[in-house]
Amino acid sequence: MTTPSPPDDGTDRVERVEHRWAMVSVAILVLLVVVATFAALYHGAMPQSRVETADPRTLHLGGEFIESNLGSALEPDGSVTVRAIGQQYSFTPSCIVVPIDTPVTFRATSADVVHGFLIDGTNINLMLVPGYISSLRARFDTPGERLMPCHEFCSVGHEGMWGRIKIVEKAAFSRMAAERRRLSCVE
Repeated sequence: MTTPSPPDDGTDRVERVEHRWAMVSVAILVLLVVVATFAALYHGAMPQSRVETADPRTLHLGGEFIESNLGSALEPDGSVTVRAIGQQYSFTPSCIVVPIDTPVTFRATSADVVHGFLIDGTNINLMLVPGYISSLRARFDTPGERLMPCHEFCSVGHEGMWGRIKIVEKAAFSRMAAERRRLSCVE
């Protein structure tokens, strides 16, 4: 005599489907961890394509970041290069002049500790690390004035570390550049 099997209410099938989805979820998580680990190890072991350095102890003595070389400069190709230094508790120069509708390259470094170089209302955001040169290309579409705060805590005077950037018409910038080699709006 055989005993009748209990009626199939589908619970076995539901459990199998849930078990498969749990396995798929775990496999996806393991894959993500493996990819993140590989990326971290790869980027940690491979040097950046271009790293520029500057000795923070001798910035003021010679080279690209001496005081007479800071500010905005019109390049022969019509672009503008801005050189600046962040130091506790100021930017040098504290006010930068750039033209609208012109490629601008910001090159900056720090003389002492890590600083942030942020131009309010734009996507310009650099970290200034002592010993390294940070570089970023940008273009401004409208004239005006923008704030430039340090956004990396650099010590007790951090909240007073502000600069400005003045965006002027191209013709006005060209007139100013004809008068002086390096421009800033600090008088």
